[in-house]
Amino acid sequence: MSGWLITNARLLNEGRQTEGDLRIKRGRIEQIASQLKARSGETVVDAQGKYLMPGMIDDQVHFREPGLTRKGNIASESKAAVAGGITSYLEMPDTSPPTTTRLALADKFSRAAGRSTANYSFYLGASRDNLSEVKALEPLEACAVSVFMGSASANLSIEDPKLLGEIFRHAPGLVVAHCEDSTTVESNLSEARRRYANRIPASAHAEIHSREACLKASTLAVQLAQEHNTRLHLLKISTEDELALLTAGAMADKQITAEACVHHLYFIDADYEALGNLIKCNPAIKTGDDRGALRKALRDGRLDIIGSDHSPHLLREKSGNYDSAAAGLPLVQYALPIAWSLVAGRTLSPEALVEKLAHNPARRFQIRERGFIREGYCADLVLLDPRERTIVNRQPMISQCGWTPLAGRKLPARVAATWVNGNLVWRDGLLTGIVPGERLEFDRPA
Repeated sequence: MSGWLITNARLLNEGRQTEGDLRIKRGRIEQIASQLKARSGETVVDAQGKYLMPGMIDDQVHFREPGLTRKGNIASESKAAVAGGITSYLEMPDTSPPTTTRLALADKFSRAAGRSTANYSFYLGASRDNLSEVKALEPLEACAVSVFMGSASANLSIEDPKLLGEIFRHAPGLVVAHCEDSTTVESNLSEARRRYANRIPASAHAEIHSREACLKASTLAVQLAQEHNTRLHLLKISTEDELALLTAGAMADKQITAEACVHHLYFIDADYEALGNLIKCNPAIKTGDDRGALRKALRDGRLDIIGSDHSPHLLREKSGNYDSAAAGLPLVQYALPIAWSLVAGRTLSPEALVEKLAHNPARRFQIRERGFIREGYCADLVLLDPRERTIVNRQPMISQCGWTPLAGRKLPARVAATWVNGNLVWRDGLLTGIVPGERLEFDRPA
């Protein structure tokens, strides 16, 4: 096969919507024009007016390998990702052991090679005792340094301002931060146990992982970034309160940027009544007013990127009482259809959504030759049908955990096809079995 020709598409790219054809050859976008003629050996796909867009670059996933592979692994979760329109992902360090050394980082890249259907990179996690590893990290060795400012497992949770200041000062590039103040969360949990005894309802999660906990940690992160002139990306903004810390407008030249996750943009606290611990996540899903404020902040540019925070757990780990239920949701398989609800609800234009899902992640992490539909760029593409619905059932689930909090819902678009490095990996509800994922490269100066 000498390549692909996609015809009659509506191309979404760089703030514009145009009609045309696109040619893929040797894994790259070779030509974008109108009325291209098929060459000998090319496979032609008639888009029939569907949207053709750059694939989503997910800036935050938890694929559970190594050590937690009963929940998921790089192979299984990357397959689910391409079904959801994700062509590249950045994976977090909270594995077992955690990715807090350069050796552990190299091990993850080794595990992904030849097994990841989507393109990949990994974070180096800051911990309470690995400042030397942070200092030794080369700028192009990882996608960024990840800091858990509370609400993380054991050694990854850091709240000491002095140590955080050293990490922010010495990190070689971008720092990403999950912000929840553990002291506040623990105090809220103690109060909930007093109030509810052993019957804490799932709806109390937003009171325990409260807006105050989020704001306190996010405020500290912003202060440290300003003090040390650190490039900071705030993950998982979940409250209206935190938006006051952020600057509206285009992302260019921002020192501090921020992400919102699809579940915080889709669910609200009223959904705890029906879904209970299935939507327990950190930070917690908050109120309808918070969701509305997050959506508004996407429009005015205070929020720059949309990610999934895909965090699979076995269904039995989400059952039982509040204290024993794990926090996290499996979301990559439906990431783009969920995000498209912002277009269907007229929160964002199709062009603006593509900016949040693809262009801005590529810009913020300085990912080389991806995230845009440009001649010469890697052919990481998604064909999306906005006229069809994704009807979510409990099965078939591609994520190894085998369940979704979206079961029974209808999402307002369908991923018709996904190409990674010019290889068709998903079409009409089926994986092709091709595993073409590559290690992402970055354009940062050495």
